[in-house]
Amino acid sequence: MAETLTLKAETREKGSKGAVRSLRREGRVPAVIYGDKKSPELIAISYKDVTALYQKGTFMSHVLDVDVNGKTERVIPRDVQFEPVRDFIIHIDFLRLGKNATVTVDVPVHFHNHEASPGLKAGGVLNIVRHEVELVCPADAIPEQLDIDLTGYEMGTSIHISAVKLADNVKPTIADRDFTIATIAAPAAVVSAGAGAGEEAKAEEATDAAKPATKDA
Repeated sequence: MAETLTLKAETREKGSKGAVRSLRREGRVPAVIYGDKKSPELIAISYKDVTALYQKGTFMSHVLDVDVNGKTERVIPRDVQFEPVRDFIIHIDFLRLGKNATVTVDVPVHFHNHEASPGLKAGGVLNIVRHEVELVCPADAIPEQLDIDLTGYEMGTSIHISAVKLADNVKPTIADRDFTIATIAAPAAVVSAGAGAGEEAKAEEATDAAKPATKDA
């Protein structure tokens, strides 16, 4: 389960673009907390603190406790906006999580024991179809990562979602098939396999685009 992180914040008043720019010059990032059938709350957070969390690589799938002037809000990041030229964070949307909230998150896939795969030892290539898998799970049970053991996989074999051990209350959003996460491909087959995987992923994204991100039990 992913660790719950803590972030300090302070309330802010809705202001002009000039006021927002001033906030950023002071080293703070404007943000908003919304959801759980409550009014949106405008906050400001330390640029240094939130950038350090974002650079961990799993920011978007982490539940956060945001301390707003001593009051804790349980949230999950839903959108991070960047300055288009200099690429620094300029705004964040946080989704407020109510009791028994269920969320949809992208969880990274990690592969282990490459040296124990006969296919890789024979010169095969790990062709990763999905670097992340979209899951539906309770907000307090988000996996940190999905681990796949490559031990025993031969050349030409595929690794499916069924190879991943998930808790009973954690489900992939794609539920109608045992979809492929990676293959052990011969080097010459990697280009064509990757192209086919890309088309499959696009089709699945289009099918699942309308699914709700969060619900309260």
